[in-house]
Amino acid sequence: MRIRIVDTFTDRPFTGNPAGVLLLDSDAFADDEQLQRIAMELNLSETAFAHPLPPGGDADWALRWFTPTTEVDMCGHATLATAHVLHTTRAASGTVRFATRCGILTATAHPEGTVTLDFPTAPLTPETAPAGLAVALGAEPLSVHDTGPHIGDLVVELADEATVRGLTPDLASLSRLSRRGIIATAAAEDPARGYDFVSRGFFPRVGIDEDPVTGSAHTALAPFWSARFGRDELTGLQASARPGLVRTSLRGDRTLLTGNAVTVIDGELLTAP
Repeated sequence: MRIRIVDTFTDRPFTGNPAGVLLLDSDAFADDEQLQRIAMELNLSETAFAHPLPPGGDADWALRWFTPTTEVDMCGHATLATAHVLHTTRAASGTVRFATRCGILTATAHPEGTVTLDFPTAPLTPETAPAGLAVALGAEPLSVHDTGPHIGDLVVELADEATVRGLTPDLASLSRLSRRGIIATAAAEDPARGYDFVSRGFFPRVGIDEDPVTGSAHTALAPFWSARFGRDELTGLQASARPGLVRTSLRGDRTLLTGNAVTVIDGELLTAP
């Protein structure tokens, strides 16, 4: 069985967020334990498993995502990686509909090579900073917002881009402060560099100390920063050691996430699920 590793939200290998992609030959998923073992073996932020669905339904492919330790409800970069593989292998064209744990998600490939994901916009609720957040993060929050049930993160606004870039958080302490992770963010110091805001994402609770580029988090960052800037079209830079750009378009209760992807490894899984 073919297994691919795709770098997402980047047009250059070895940057952005790598995801494993397995397109299954069967019309059903293997048992959860087997899928989790494969994700643990790859040890990437997420590994995506997809199988085709019968024609005529609401979706074209069923899609699931696993970190090295658990299944997650929503994942942007591994959905982008799956759509990239489907289009580059000509297994699909145009818009692909995925049946997932968070509903029907679509991915549309464009002639220049980008892919646009259509995801639900995260509902933002202002929160009081949890006790210990500033110490665990190593920076004082300006504001804190909960992102709702599908994502389960806290969006934490910090003073400036330099503060976000310089974070060295206490990951063990952070893991106790949210359902999934912490998204630290600030406005860009110089929008002329091609991005409007920066972020970093920490997810030790689900086995990912720092995620290189978190597509799903941008369904919360988009409404947060669009309200601040008064614009629906923005670009976010996730300023990890493997940075990537996410173009966001706020469409009410939906958020469009656009990015590039490049396949870096195309191999064979010798122990098939």
